[in-house]
Amino acid sequence: MASELTLSLHSRIADIPAEEWDACNETGNPFTSHGFLLALEESGCTGPRTGWLPQHLALRDTACVLLAVAPAYVKSHSYGEYVFDHGWARAFENAGGEYYPKLQVAVPFSPVPGPRLMLRPGLGVPHAALAQALAQATEALKLSSCHVTFCTREEWDALGEAGWLQRMGMQFHWTNEGYGSFDDFLGALSSRKRKAIRRERRDAQSAGLTMRTLRGSEITPEIWRRFHKFYRSTTDRKWGSAYLTARFWPLMAERMGDKVVLMVAEKDGVPVAGALNLMGRDALYGRNWGSLVEAPFLHFELCYYQALDFAIAHGLKRVEAGAQGEHKIQRGYRPVPTYSAHLIAHSGLRRAVSDFLRQERAAMEQEMAELDTLSPYRRDGEEAC
Repeated sequence: MASELTLSLHSRIADIPAEEWDACNETGNPFTSHGFLLALEESGCTGPRTGWLPQHLALRDTACVLLAVAPAYVKSHSYGEYVFDHGWARAFENAGGEYYPKLQVAVPFSPVPGPRLMLRPGLGVPHAALAQALAQATEALKLSSCHVTFCTREEWDALGEAGWLQRMGMQFHWTNEGYGSFDDFLGALSSRKRKAIRRERRDAQSAGLTMRTLRGSEITPEIWRRFHKFYRSTTDRKWGSAYLTARFWPLMAERMGDKVVLMVAEKDGVPVAGALNLMGRDALYGRNWGSLVEAPFLHFELCYYQALDFAIAHGLKRVEAGAQGEHKIQRGYRPVPTYSAHLIAHSGLRRAVSDFLRQERAAMEQEMAELDTLSPYRRDGEEAC
């Protein structure tokens, strides 16, 4: 079938009809939806300003039916990815090579696992066809490498079989074990951890703040203006880059509707802190947060506990709270693997990276096993006093 497919690259996702793109987004992941990626482009978040230049892949058959897509970007740096290859770039350039530009198959600025090799269901196109297309695009564009980050395990396996280098990372996700309420969740924890979380929630909610959950059209333009200030307070404090513009939030909300879930803390009726989530079919994905006030445990309340409340109330299976943060373990989140795959043209660099990844994977698996022993959940036979 691969010989019957036509590969095209698109510098604007608007060149691909939304209904065709989303037909390939079988899982309904909000971050790989046409609307989310279009909002990034139209608001100037992706493009020359940030160095994320769209080169979205599309595979079509002889009847011009869209069979598969991949969100892809040509990049001259490694920022905003959350799977770090700066060391590879430095080593290659010190040896006289040119690591940049490269091809990045990812959701910009969003360390959210999900589909990257997006196949239209029922048409029999294998992941290997997109893997081959990505290799062809990397060569045609004269790029050093291609990186598929935060992909699914199925895609990771398929890319590994196609000869790509496999990398493993780690995040912390919460799993809903059929809890009927937040108290049900607390009942699954050890007594000491349960009391600690109750104390944190009590302290956060007794700081003169009112917590609200807003969705879709409930989030007004003024609230989005306030939220951008929250976002900037976080990026400025952490010496980060403010990739997302003030225009992005309302554009994204307009296209995503009730999938947008915003937890806000108000002081005298005015929002002073907020945490943005997107809702998929079975998961709530925590993204950006920020605050203009100092209040005890406010970050945990808005980003974690309010998210768990929402997930339980709406029967969602998971809460994925983004990258990093071992502190999440004590709040019910457990370590899970994340996956990326890397195609590197230069044989010497490929060999060196392969050796590094082999050791890194072993260390990552050991670290996840050790961290899981710190879980706050009650062990078998432990009393629920």
